[in-house]
Amino acid sequence: MAHEDPSAPHTRRERVYNIIFGYDTPEGKAFDMALIIMILASVTAVMLDSVEPQSLSVDRFLYRLEWFFTLAFTLEYGLRVYSSPKPQRYIFSFYGLIDLLSILPTYIAFLYPPANFLVVIRILRVLRVFRILKLFRYIGEANLLFTALVNARRKIFVFMFAVINLIVVFGTTMFIIEGPENGFHNIPHSIYWAIVTITTVGYGDITPHTPLGQTIAAIAMICGYAIIAVPTGIIGAELMQEFQSRSAPSPKHQRNCPHCGAGDHQTDATFCRLCGGVLEKDA
Repeated sequence: MAHEDPSAPHTRRERVYNIIFGYDTPEGKAFDMALIIMILASVTAVMLDSVEPQSLSVDRFLYRLEWFFTLAFTLEYGLRVYSSPKPQRYIFSFYGLIDLLSILPTYIAFLYPPANFLVVIRILRVLRVFRILKLFRYIGEANLLFTALVNARRKIFVFMFAVINLIVVFGTTMFIIEGPENGFHNIPHSIYWAIVTITTVGYGDITPHTPLGQTIAAIAMICGYAIIAVPTGIIGAELMQEFQSRSAPSPKHQRNCPHCGAGDHQTDATFCRLCGGVLEKDA
């Protein structure tokens, strides 16, 4: 006589929960992978819908396809709320809000048609791939980068403040030198040129015509290349410092050799890593 698995779900709600929220079971993995494929297909359809011109048959197909995805995601959202042990907790969670926002634009489009393109927010739902592919082990590396950015926030703020001052000076100087007759109609417009120039984007919609203005522009371009290296060095230094602090041995590993004084021995070490002398046991 076969024994019943006590961990198997007994109610319909539990079975739905294991399929939708579970990712360790074959059904849960299949559901999540199918969901990600549908999300990517839906976002692709929205992108294609923004391309003009299109035939009437293609427009109708994309319209029906979008409604199919919207209704499918609406049903999925309802099942998530239904099967969740704490529906309110899911609704106001990060994924719950993203799931809701991914279906609202299609309904809002009845009142404001351009809102339909906001369904591209569905791409955020692909973040579930971290859970499905078990990529949470990379969170440590993400936290390392985030910590480095937080530690460098004051340096970055000072750097950005200096860059803004430099941009204002360059923009104002170009407005005085070039003037409205050469496209620099006002100081804000000139500051826009300075931003584009210093960031090395160079749209070319505004260009200096006078020799002095071209000289100032050349200086701004050179400054732009010099400025690019600054934040890289700041963040790089913070990353290295954070990495070294995490890699350093903990205080309990700071055992000193009684013979040569060398430190940084592991707690289970018996002999000194330099002189080979016998280490004293921790009390």
